[in-house]
Amino acid sequence: MRQWRRAAGSLPQRSTALRMGSISRYIFRTTFGVFLVVLISLTALIWVTQALRDIDLITSNGQSVLTFVGITGLIIPFLIMAIAPIALIIAVTHVLNKLSTDSEIIVMNAAGMSPWLLLRAFMSVAFVVSLIVCVIGTYFGPKGLRMMRDWVTKVHAQVVSTVVQPGRFTTIQSGVTFHIRERRTNGQLFGVFLDDQRNPNERITIVAEVGELLESDNGTFLIFKNGVLQRQQTKEGDPSTVVFDSYAFDLSQFAGAPQEVNYSIRERYLWQLIFADPNDRSYIEQPARFRAELHDRLLGPLYPLAFVVIALTYLTAPRTTRQSRMLSIIYVIGWVTLLRLVGVISNIFGVTTPWVLSLPYVAITIILAFGLFVIHTGAILETPAFLVNWFAAIGQRNRGRVAAK
Repeated sequence: MRQWRRAAGSLPQRSTALRMGSISRYIFRTTFGVFLVVLISLTALIWVTQALRDIDLITSNGQSVLTFVGITGLIIPFLIMAIAPIALIIAVTHVLNKLSTDSEIIVMNAAGMSPWLLLRAFMSVAFVVSLIVCVIGTYFGPKGLRMMRDWVTKVHAQVVSTVVQPGRFTTIQSGVTFHIRERRTNGQLFGVFLDDQRNPNERITIVAEVGELLESDNGTFLIFKNGVLQRQQTKEGDPSTVVFDSYAFDLSQFAGAPQEVNYSIRERYLWQLIFADPNDRSYIEQPARFRAELHDRLLGPLYPLAFVVIALTYLTAPRTTRQSRMLSIIYVIGWVTLLRLVGVISNIFGVTTPWVLSLPYVAITIILAFGLFVIHTGAILETPAFLVNWFAAIGQRNRGRVAAK
């Protein structure tokens, strides 16, 4: 009998625990779902604006739409790394505002639910987002930028074989123009014209009946056959003309001859920033940029955690439907913007002033400590009376103008 009573007494506790677990899962699913929608929408929008800058891959370089989408799509991991914290704060703010509008926060508070339950549910989403940002910043972001760079280099290397189209004058580099009348299936070019004005003191024009591509260990060459070469010196009045049976023009300067690849700092993996090669030319020339980029990568996973704490600090306090949360949302946006601005400024000025790189860490630590204290004590951060009166006066004035119209 005693054991039965003990078991019966534990049933309400188990029921409460199950209920709290269900609430946590509900908040996690809702917040993460909104986060994915916002992340995909913002990433797609910004990707389109970035991709339009490289539309010349199709218009000038004769590439297919699939190639264009593939190349520009490699920047998406880098975009996700930058957008994910912003998408998270939008999702958390939306869910908290929805919980308040539906009076669910008031019900949770009346039921005696600990504020740490809300914190745990939202911080679970924040940890997932932080992990995503960390993985992308460590490997996938730099990898995507490297692949995009290599692919673009390969596209620009296909100068005559794919870029130059029959019947069209094509500028493959500033001052160098190609034109062919016909391209045969065996690769032969007929009616070849080349105009080279890269040298300000000399202009070279070549017209040939036939052209053939020749690849060797020494590079890529376009062999002109049965043609005329005209060389015009700037200081001389009449051009010199040479009739030839065969003439080789070096295309390696356009086709990207094999050379040592020197990736930019943004294209370095995280471990290459932490354990930078002391013999690396880029590291020798700009070690401060390596240090600034390293701290920017390390700060990336911390922003989602700080943003969620900021949102919970202002938006978890129970309010009735008559109490506006607009000022609290404005505070959240302001603090998030300020914190991110501190990170950007530290990354810029930290190159010349190393101690500035510590400011984001200090700011994040203060925000986390203060926010967790407010959440634990259940304090409500009220808006100062003068600001409330000021916003009320502005609203009343606007309503008066609308009524007058």
